[in-house]
Amino acid sequence: MNFWNNLFKTDKKPTKGEALFFKIFELFVIVFVLKYAWQWGPYIQQIGEVVLPLGIAQYVDVSFMFEHNISLVNAALISVFAILGFVRIFPKYSYLIALAFFHLHYVSRFSLGEISHGSNFIGMSLFALGLGLFFFGNNPVQYRRFTMGFIFFFFGLGYTSAAISKLIGTGLTWPSGKHLWLWIAERSVDVASAKGQFIPNIVQEWVLDYRFLGTLSLVFGLLAEFFGFLLWFDKTRPYIATALIMMHFGVYLTMSIMFDVYIYELLIIGYPWAKLIDRYLNFESNPLLRKTYQWSIRIS
Repeated sequence: MNFWNNLFKTDKKPTKGEALFFKIFELFVIVFVLKYAWQWGPYIQQIGEVVLPLGIAQYVDVSFMFEHNISLVNAALISVFAILGFVRIFPKYSYLIALAFFHLHYVSRFSLGEISHGSNFIGMSLFALGLGLFFFGNNPVQYRRFTMGFIFFFFGLGYTSAAISKLIGTGLTWPSGKHLWLWIAERSVDVASAKGQFIPNIVQEWVLDYRFLGTLSLVFGLLAEFFGFLLWFDKTRPYIATALIMMHFGVYLTMSIMFDVYIYELLIIGYPWAKLIDRYLNFESNPLLRKTYQWSIRIS
């Protein structure tokens, strides 16, 4: 019972801070859905063939997306249904339809083999928003709590399973500094190919010179991922979110790979912003805040 209560807050009274925070989170997801839709649309038009079929592309030939500006039409459809969902027009199906078009966009964009990670967070969040509206659209409180509980559960599960997969694939020696040394060397080829040169930063120089520092870095990252399931619990969520954000910054400093969307979303969902809003913001004395809250309630 306590586990489900931590995820879905079944026994807590709804607050203004909770409602306002959720609408801000929802806006964050939709902004990134639109960003990816229009960022990927023109790129898809330049693709010639499917090299790596992902998702629905394993069953349907998605090469029709590469011609006649169909990907741009798909980007427009994603945008329309995402915005309709946000303002609660055709609410039961809008986000789910946007998700279907978004998935088609994703498998088309990454059909050449390189797979995006940050957009997975956004896609999963859109899935949670769609499921929530489908099942609990008539009850905004249940909708908000189902959506956030769903996200906490699967994000936590994703991080923990990533750590377990590393241990299954490589064993207990996965955090060896030799591996990080090799990955930095491999990554330097990618960076040099893209930018014409690779100049290691000071952290990369330390890791390359002192492998025990690489081992310590990987041990921290592995532990942070393994304890990702602590996102399921209110009391531990801010701490594990902080550890995971530090891990992502560590990946950037050592591997030059920036998981920016992961960091943004962890910053939003990992901390008790709703409680802080309730505690420090006075809705009655601030007209702008009051109107913003009232507007968010009308489309909640």
